[in-house]
Amino acid sequence: MTLTIQRHQDGKTGTATFDIASLRVTTLLGAFYEIKAKLDPTLTFDAGCRSGVCGRCAVRVNGRETLACSHTLQGDEHIEPLQYHPILRDLKVDTSQAHAKIVSEDSRRDEALIPSVSTPEEESRYRLQTDCILCDCCYSACPVLAVTPDFLGPFALTRVWRYVVDPRFEEQDASRLETVQKNGIWDCTLCGECTTVCPQHIDPKSDILHLRTASLQAGHTDPTFAQQSFGVPDFGGGFGF
Repeated sequence: MTLTIQRHQDGKTGTATFDIASLRVTTLLGAFYEIKAKLDPTLTFDAGCRSGVCGRCAVRVNGRETLACSHTLQGDEHIEPLQYHPILRDLKVDTSQAHAKIVSEDSRRDEALIPSVSTPEEESRYRLQTDCILCDCCYSACPVLAVTPDFLGPFALTRVWRYVVDPRFEEQDASRLETVQKNGIWDCTLCGECTTVCPQHIDPKSDILHLRTASLQAGHTDPTFAQQSFGVPDFGGGFGF
C-alpha cells in the first residue's frame, strides 16, 4: 500500500511516494503522522481535532475531497491539497481568502432586537446549515471556481440561506439576497459536487436553489435567462402546401 503525495516546498512542485504497508494505521491522517515521525519529517499538513469536527485536515484523495481524519485507507492513493487555495507548503493551504467571501452577518443584525431562542420548529429549518465546519471541501470541489474565481462558493451561500430561513432575521432578508446576485446563486451550475463531498451531509445545492426561489420572489431575475432571446422563428415566407 502506497501514498503518493503532491509536494510543494521552497517553490518546487513534485510528488513523493511512501510505502505504508508496515505502518499500523487505518486513517489517512494517521498515515500522515506516521510518515512525518518515521519516514519524512518535512511532510507538512494541517490537522486539529482528529475527529471530523474542525475540518482542518481536508485534502483531495484520488481527485475527491475528504477529511484525512475520517478517510479509511483502502489501497494505493494519490493525495493533493485542496483546489483554489494558495498552497503554503505540501498539503497545507491558506483558507483565509475563501473564508473572506462569507457574507458577514454581524453588521446586519441588532442583537438587542433579536430573540435569543428559536422555537424547535424554527430551529429545524436551519439546524443542518449551522453544522458547517468550514473544511472547504465543497469549495475545492466546485467547478465554477475554475473559471470564475470571484464566485462566492457553496459554503458562503449556505451561510446566507441559514440566515434567510431564520425568521429572527427576516427584516434583513432583502439585503442578504442582494449580496448573492453577483458571483453567487446564478453562477452555480447545480452539479451537486459540493453536496457529494460535504462531511456534514449539508446540501449546498439545495440551499442555492432555495436562495434562487427567494430571490425570484423578491423581484430579482436570473441575468443569464434575461439575456436570452425568445423571438418567433422565421420560416422564410411561411409554409407551402
